[in-house]
Amino acid sequence: MTPNPFRVLVAGGGVAGVEALLTLRALARDRVELTLADAHPDFVYRPMKVAEPFARGSAERRSHAAIARDVGAELVADAVVAIDDAARTATTEAGELLRYDAVLLATGARAEAAYPHALTWDDRSAAEHLGGLLRDLEQGYVRRLAFVVPPGPGWPLPAYELALMTARMGFDAQTTPQITLITCEPAPLAVFGREASAAVAGELQAAGVGWHGGTFADVEKGLVVVHPGARRIEADRVVALPRLAGRAPAGVPTDGDGFIRVDAHCRVRGLQHAWAAGDGIAFPVKFGGLAAAQADAAAEAIAAAAGADVTPEPFRPVLRGRLLTARGERFMHHVAGGGGGEGHVSDHALWWPPAKIAGRRLAPYLAERDEAVRLGIAPPPAGVTVQADLRRELQPVAR
Repeated sequence: MTPNPFRVLVAGGGVAGVEALLTLRALARDRVELTLADAHPDFVYRPMKVAEPFARGSAERRSHAAIARDVGAELVADAVVAIDDAARTATTEAGELLRYDAVLLATGARAEAAYPHALTWDDRSAAEHLGGLLRDLEQGYVRRLAFVVPPGPGWPLPAYELALMTARMGFDAQTTPQITLITCEPAPLAVFGREASAAVAGELQAAGVGWHGGTFADVEKGLVVVHPGARRIEADRVVALPRLAGRAPAGVPTDGDGFIRVDAHCRVRGLQHAWAAGDGIAFPVKFGGLAAAQADAAAEAIAAAAGADVTPEPFRPVLRGRLLTARGERFMHHVAGGGGGEGHVSDHALWWPPAKIAGRRLAPYLAERDEAVRLGIAPPPAGVTVQADLRRELQPVAR
């Protein structure tokens, strides 16, 4: 460490937090003294939660202690609940005062039930959350099922995966339920562009899933009312994604829904020493790959402030989505705000490693640890690990 390292506090150990730690260590090296604060013991690979009820994958866990050790960070096993930007201090839930020169807020969003008469599912749900519903479907007790994506900031892709994999389960069980997907999107997964949207529409049609877009819904017992037009769709069960709200620490300015406003480099508007990334910022699409890209932009800016030889790049929203379908999976790539609106879709990987969370440094880091486990070898020592992991970064795959 240098005599007076630049103290960086990362509040939150999810996708954005871990990506930020990896990027800061890679760019600023011993110029920064890193601290990770998170009350949860593990980093959970939450995008694979959707696969667990269908035995198509699992949400693996990695301890925050191991991650902190790999990047040479101190771990504080507590949540940051308030910051004082002028004093450059953060307060944890237990009352501990943490000092910093820069803080990166990766505190995420709060999931709330959108409809009282629906089963709410998100990537924090356990596999058993859908267990009873899927058993009833296999036994023929559920004949009409609706999946609903509420309006507002969020990420609709899991609803498509749930609908498609449920349709396949019903087909295999020979119960052929009537499945409907209701969303405010103008076209299926329109955020990925026209080519991907057309491919997803084809997947829905092949699986026999009805789709209603450009709408919002009211959910009643046994009924979904779709607006505009007040179309009535009967449903034995309804599964809905949650509404999201911000949960910024006290002392952080937010919009009306609690999300943190940031500039192009993810610096918190109105504060001098705070940056933010992930689901907790005021950006309409909540997605792991975008959270990682936001963390990269913030980490680059912080590394430059610490004296590292780096020119910070602004956040550039590039969407890389790996959709689990009834038959396999689709890879979708789209440069939001550019690329002519087309995007790309393929049955084969469009980036490497082909992870669900396409983080520039997070994906290679996790892939190398998975490979070490598969081979039954220990990862390199803590002092070597970061150097080895970060030589490789997320790479596009030629189409």
